[in-house]
Order: sequence, then structure tokens, then C-alpha cells
Amino acid sequence: MNAVTARSVGEAMTRGLITVRTSALVYEAAQLMDAHRVHGLPVLDADGAIVGVVSQSDLLRAKLDGHLWKNLPRLEVRQVMTAPAITVSLNASLEDATRLMEEHHVHRLVVVGSDGETPVGVFSVTDLVHVMAGPLSS
Repeated sequence: MNAVTARSVGEAMTRGLITVRTSALVYEAAQLMDAHRVHGLPVLDADGAIVGVVSQSDLLRAKLDGHLWKNLPRLEVRQVMTAPAITVSLNASLEDATRLMEEHHVHRLVVVGSDGETPVGVFSVTDLVHVMAGPLSS
């Protein structure tokens, strides 16, 4: 099954998870987003637990905050990320995931494995568009 015929989050999500630590510098997160052409990154604490997401919107808000921006060389991801991360189960339906994104006004959900904690992917609006752009089935 591919993203176009997906019926669950696990079938449609983006794999190859790229994450960043809370202690990483904001410019490092921006470099990761730029290099991997993603709009947001799950943020992990020192123990590897998911604690938030840093997105392009968070970077935009940091740019507009004069105090944060002037401290950019020392600014850590924890200072600009959105927390807590909104997560969704690997087995959740696309409808449930879409509803969750709409309710929380976010563009991506961190997909967690069967333990309910381990991040295994990201389901984003882009993934949903891939599904929607596919052939319609009856």
C-alpha cells in the first residue's frame, strides 16, 4: 500500500524521522529543516522522549520577537518550540488525524508506535494532500 491508497496514519505518514533535541540551537534546527526540506521537527528531551515540535511558524515568531532574535546565536529550541507535541497513533484513521490537526490548529502530528510514546514518523498536511491527490476509489 502507498500513500495514495492509505487508510491509516501509518500507511500515509512520512518515515525517516528527523528530530532535534531541546538543547539544540535554533539555527541548527533551521539548518536541519532546510537540508531535509521539512517544515517542522519533533523535539526530544535528553532521554529521547517527545516533548514538542519546532516549526517554521515557531521560527517566524522568534524572528518577530526582538529579544529572542537578538539572542539567536545562543537561542535553544526549547525556547521557541510548541509544546506539548500533538501525537497520533500509527493505527489511527486519516479522519481522526485530520480532525486532531484541525482541533489543535497544527500542520503536523508526531506519529507514535504501539507503546504510545516512541516517535516513528510524522503525519503532515502534505501527507494528507498526497492521499487526496491520488486516484479516487469506490
